[in-house]
Amino acid sequence: MRKQVHTEYRGFRTPGIRLKEPLLPDIIGHSSEAELPLLYAYHMFDKAHLVMLAEEQLIPRADAAAMLRALRDMEAEGIEKVRLEVGGGMHSGEQYLIRRLGEEVGGRIHLGRSSGDLGAVARRIRQRDRLLELMRHLNELRATLLAVAEANLDAVMPGYTHSQHAQPVTLGHQLLAWASALERDFERAGNAYQRVNQSPAGAAIMTGSNFPLNRHRTAELLGFDGVIKNTFDAILNQDVALDSFLAVASVNLNLSKWAADLNFWFTAEAGYIDIPDRFCGTSSIMMQKKNPYVLEYMRGAVAESMGGLVTAFAVQKAATGDPVQDRRYMYEALFRSFDLAVRSLRWMTLLLPAIEVKKARMREMAAAYWATATDVAGALVREKGLPWRTAHQIVGILVRLSEERGLKPAEVTPALLDEAAVEYMGEPVGLSAEALQRALDPVVFVAERTLYGGPAPEECRRRLPDYHARLQADREAVAEKERRLQAAATALEKAIDALLA
Repeated sequence: MRKQVHTEYRGFRTPGIRLKEPLLPDIIGHSSEAELPLLYAYHMFDKAHLVMLAEEQLIPRADAAAMLRALRDMEAEGIEKVRLEVGGGMHSGEQYLIRRLGEEVGGRIHLGRSSGDLGAVARRIRQRDRLLELMRHLNELRATLLAVAEANLDAVMPGYTHSQHAQPVTLGHQLLAWASALERDFERAGNAYQRVNQSPAGAAIMTGSNFPLNRHRTAELLGFDGVIKNTFDAILNQDVALDSFLAVASVNLNLSKWAADLNFWFTAEAGYIDIPDRFCGTSSIMMQKKNPYVLEYMRGAVAESMGGLVTAFAVQKAATGDPVQDRRYMYEALFRSFDLAVRSLRWMTLLLPAIEVKKARMREMAAAYWATATDVAGALVREKGLPWRTAHQIVGILVRLSEERGLKPAEVTPALLDEAAVEYMGEPVGLSAEALQRALDPVVFVAERTLYGGPAPEECRRRLPDYHARLQADREAVAEKERRLQAAATALEKAIDALLA
């Protein structure tokens, strides 16, 4: 007799059934250790599926009650502990129930299910949980950014393009730009959540079942927002994982860019900020070193995230449904990318309020290398009526002449500007010394950028309520999603209580 002794049940893939040999030990198969991050999600699905089977009278109510009671006993002992001990990975619930209740009872749980929807449901539950975690941490960093930005709206500093001084900005204005990017990251995560939180339960491996499963009931008990309308699509199309991957990779990319900015600002050459020692390491030979480890880890995380994203796209390029097991590599990379993003968000949230901003040094450097040159040209347009291109060319010559003669911007005179004008168009412009010095002042440069979204402190203060309002709305969106999931969990437990009663 091939039927296993129920107390020693080892799963459906045993020698002598379909296959003659045991699986090689280093082939993962259905391993609880490999499935550890998803065990809680399999447990949720086991309970919801049993409730649905009982309510639809597809299995005896008494058997469903016995299995649900056993699963609650498992919870009391520890879901991960028991499922690791019993083995079976995604089928660990069935293995546990057969060992405890016999195949006559425990063998009923898999009616209408497959490894396909077991895995698809669990991965979507895991993704939505990680997306919610990501969204919470995004909101925490956004709140921190707004506070630090508001404190530094007057911190005038050079803005950079091509790694060269471009125009004066403020630290506060740049941090608000970071907050804007995080708003989009939150939106991307929210869009991914919307697509992920659809239920594949009941789709089995592609065609569902000829038993009258109530897919909507299972979805409701698991907190999904809807049911995937095509059973083939529900299991064999995995593109929603790319939505999650793109969302989390974008977060890691933004954090990497900002870590690079902070790293440059921290250099001796820039000297714009100081980073507390708790975020830094030192050298075993160069005792003077203070190395910003936290920034280097953030910058490295995006490389792993990008590599995982390439893996995900490569896995998806195969013919639909072939192969299946290589999806494991995609999801391992995805959840690792989530880990890195959450870690980096948490670090950045701790770091930003702790940095020392050296405003005097920032302001000094904003005036040191012609970052205000565009306003000199602007003064020629405004006060002398020159066309912009003419003014642009004259000031370009002025910068060249000053560099050739070793003059800093603050040392430039109207006479030198006239010399540049004569070289370009044959006559002087006669700009006053007062107008020239005002145009060269980086503080004035920033203060006059009062257009919508500009860096002027007063304009940034006008925009701050917009950022706070968006943040509050996004916090409420996360809270609403969490409330819906909690309501579904409560409904599932009440349904179990009703069956047990």
